Amino acid sequence: MKPRGRPPSPAAREKALSAAHGILMEEGFGRLTVEAVAARSGVGKATIYRNWTNACELAMAALIDGAPVEATAMEPGFKAALTAQMRALVKAFATTRGRQIAMTLAAADPESEMTRAFRNRVILSSREAGRALVQDAVRRGEIGPPVEIEILLDMIYGPVFYRILAGHQPLTAGFAEGLAENAVTILKAPGGVTP
Repeated sequence: MKPRGRPPSPAAREKALSAAHGILMEEGFGRLTVEAVAARSGVGKATIYRNWTNACELAMAALIDGAPVEATAMEPGFKAALTAQMRALVKAFATTRGRQIAMTLAAADPESEMTRAFRNRVILSSREAGRALVQDAVRRGEIGPPVEIEILLDMIYGPVFYRILAGHQPLTAGFAEGLAENAVTILKAPGGVTP
């Protein structure tokens, strides 16, 4: 007989993310609180706080990880996987709510909760996902190992975050695809960032 009690952490995390994404899209960033997510998802506040430090972190995670996953994210190969990740990131911040968050970030104090949440839950988590994609591609022999992985990740993700924060150019699917295409070209170029 299955024991009663709260659901396993991954299931609870997904329920909380889905509820947070719904609140964010329907009501906006200002209405997303840990209490509102707990009420909507049925996940206890303690469980939510085990996954996210505060409502800002939860909002960033909901914007990126709580959105419905597209089939393209499952495509094999480095270029397809990177393109899918870039499209999802760009699409999240191209939404009305994403643009509102970007405008708030642009005006925020660098040490504010929101800025720290953006750095931890969007910038750093995207880079880590990218690192895993590069490492998997190296293992499969699609690309050679980069000489300096940190510089490579800055080159791939820097333009996305620059557009999010500076707002000088739009976030489009074409931009996401171009970034992935250029990253692959650089990685495969003789004398590029691979030995």
